[in-house]
Amino acid sequence: MPSVIDQAVQVRLIATAPGSHTVPAVLHYHRADPLAVRISFPPEISLDGAAVDWAFARELLAEGLRVPAGTGDVRVRPLGPERTVLEFHVEDGVAMVQVRTDDLRRFLDRTYQSVPAGSEQQHMDVDSGLAELLGDA
Repeated sequence: MPSVIDQAVQVRLIATAPGSHTVPAVLHYHRADPLAVRISFPPEISLDGAAVDWAFARELLAEGLRVPAGTGDVRVRPLGPERTVLEFHVEDGVAMVQVRTDDLRRFLDRTYQSVPAGSEQQHMDVDSGLAELLGDA
């Protein structure tokens, strides 16, 4: 099984002006961090011209495909059978993107093939994580 899964997707950025437009993004999953998924956006969509990366729970993404999920910085909810909305909350406001639900399901299926649900603890490197956190790495 692959230790890193990257999947390119097209997302529709929802904006009040001048309207929505499609941009590329990349979904990431690392077996060494089995509870999290990440999504990366290109610099041209941010206000400061920097690339934007968000990390959030894989379980949140899976749940949000079925029902509205999340109460924090990242929220996920279905938008009909073909689209899913990802909301990213920051102090200055909210960024919303629509992603094809099939793309998200395909990505999640690949992550669950790499690390099945319920077996995440077996893949976590707690010692390295603590060393990095404490500055011993």
